[in-house]
Amino acid sequence: MKKIYNILLSFVFAGCLLGSCDYLDIVPNETANEEDAFASEQAALNYLYSCYSFMPAYQNSHTFIGYAGDEIVSCFNGEPIKLYFQGGYTSGNIGNVDATYSNMYKGIRQCYLLKKNIASVPGLSDDKINDFANQADFLIAYYHSVLMQHYGPIILVKELPDMNTPYDKMAARSPYDECVDWVSEQFRIVSEKLPTERMGSSYGLATSVAAKALRARLLLYAASPLFNGNSEYYSDFANNDGTLLMSQTYSKEKYKVAADAALEAINFAEDHGYRLYYVGDDAIGTATYPYPKDPIQRQLRLTYLDKNGTKEVLWANTRLEEMYGIQNKSIPYLSFGGGYGPSLTMVERFYTENGLPIDQDPTYDYENRFQTTILDDDTRGEGITLKLNDHREPRFYAWISFHNGFYECQTENVVADGTKGITYQDKMDRSDRKQRKRWLTQYKKEDNSGKMNRGNNYSPTGYLNKKGVHPGSAARKSDNVPSLRYPLPIIRLGELYLDYAEACVGYGDASYVAEGMKKLNVIRERAGIDPVLTAWAKAKEPLTDYSSVGPDGRLMQIVRQERMIELYMETHNFWDLRRWKELDDMQNIYKVKVVKQTDGTIQYTKALHATYNIQDKMYFYPISNTELFKNHKLVQNTGW
Repeated sequence: MKKIYNILLSFVFAGCLLGSCDYLDIVPNETANEEDAFASEQAALNYLYSCYSFMPAYQNSHTFIGYAGDEIVSCFNGEPIKLYFQGGYTSGNIGNVDATYSNMYKGIRQCYLLKKNIASVPGLSDDKINDFANQADFLIAYYHSVLMQHYGPIILVKELPDMNTPYDKMAARSPYDECVDWVSEQFRIVSEKLPTERMGSSYGLATSVAAKALRARLLLYAASPLFNGNSEYYSDFANNDGTLLMSQTYSKEKYKVAADAALEAINFAEDHGYRLYYVGDDAIGTATYPYPKDPIQRQLRLTYLDKNGTKEVLWANTRLEEMYGIQNKSIPYLSFGGGYGPSLTMVERFYTENGLPIDQDPTYDYENRFQTTILDDDTRGEGITLKLNDHREPRFYAWISFHNGFYECQTENVVADGTKGITYQDKMDRSDRKQRKRWLTQYKKEDNSGKMNRGNNYSPTGYLNKKGVHPGSAARKSDNVPSLRYPLPIIRLGELYLDYAEACVGYGDASYVAEGMKKLNVIRERAGIDPVLTAWAKAKEPLTDYSSVGPDGRLMQIVRQERMIELYMETHNFWDLRRWKELDDMQNIYKVKVVKQTDGTIQYTKALHATYNIQDKMYFYPISNTELFKNHKLVQNTGW
């Protein structure tokens, strides 16, 4: 009997996050055959779960390429995500560090096998047969979309592939627009068949809401500069028979299609109970996790961390967080952690407290931002810090840890004078000091978050990331409890609002722009800042209306910055820079160097951290030579 291919990959799903046993607990038997896999309802369920095992490891910031943009800097050398822009990937070694191409096609085949066999399961109800098949269809569309995100035009697999296909009958890549049309239609069809919500042990399985949301994202990508009439890079990108793989004609209508899909997804989600997260929804409780105390910072910090209280997450990855997950690499150092520092580019990207870019706010001391000031604020920090860290928007304080700023998380109790181990100081007279619910982080060499004598586990930029770190998580010391786990969002309602705004502004029709900016302003309102026109009326270069539209308009730059801030550390930065054709902007990555002078003063300077070798070919991943050798019709991406 045929062996079920690659079922062993499902080992990565062992364990569950949600307290109850769910699909991630199931590890199918690697030796099973098709007859065994569909011999009973439980066996078929196990097989269905294995179809999800091919999902990218979003939670692994060590290897997932979505973390390779300009928003975060790692102190760990040799990380796969760093190699891409260091010129470490080629078509000859890409398969050793990233198996996305082969894994997605393996997952697609496994889903088709399920569809072929599911009706043969003894005693399985028609409702379950249909639901299993619909989930497989969802994953087929999703895995194709992941391939397109990485490689652009791909080979479409519209039915169960024959493993014995003759060499001369192999398929070629389909033009990108054709791929978009087919995958979009698959998402649309399956969105009419799936349930709107999965709870309990089914949380994380496919839903109609997720299908509509992912379709909207797919169409926004298709409208973006990289894919929409890009003759700069892809004028001669073609199959061996001369078929052009990328359209050379710009189409404004693609933005309209994307906007309509995003609005449909938003309305559908909200009609079925999904909503943006606000502090009033907080189910975590201030008694257990009292920080952040500021209500706006709190709702921003907990937006998707409150796994039992949030209704903003539309689809989540419920894998267990790995050693190289965001929390472990962001948490302040005790005996482990502290290796992820936001780049200076990202730090400067956050707005001022007035909702403006730091170089556009006339009240912000932009020219002297690397001089020092003193904070004495119960919600932000205390002591000498950079002016750059003062008078910033709430998202900055919710998600970024800076010198003498607070980091809301936990550690072991320490003696009253704070001498046990490397401790994090709070004011000596505060009653909560022994509880260690938040710490004051400091970044000079010998400080609690400085380099000290470590080769890793320190901040390389003078900052630490707080986003995605649960305030109940603890830095590791001895056998202390580490991260508090939660489902990592693959897509959330806040992203859809921003997708809609970007598509509307790209389309440029006045009625669309007005509606799109309404959604964007809701995101700003939740973040505690004024709407765009209210804020920008006071800018050094004022914006008083929404007339500067289109993909190259001034309003689009505002929309993009809003997106980069709101979706910080949610694996969008890398893909967004690519689809906007803005990789050149990350040629140089900067940090803040914190140095204590001989007279005891602290000097802060802007310093170059890394220079990336950005090349045009990097807009698409290379396809492994191994895959090219298998199929003579498969052409390589341009430049590789």
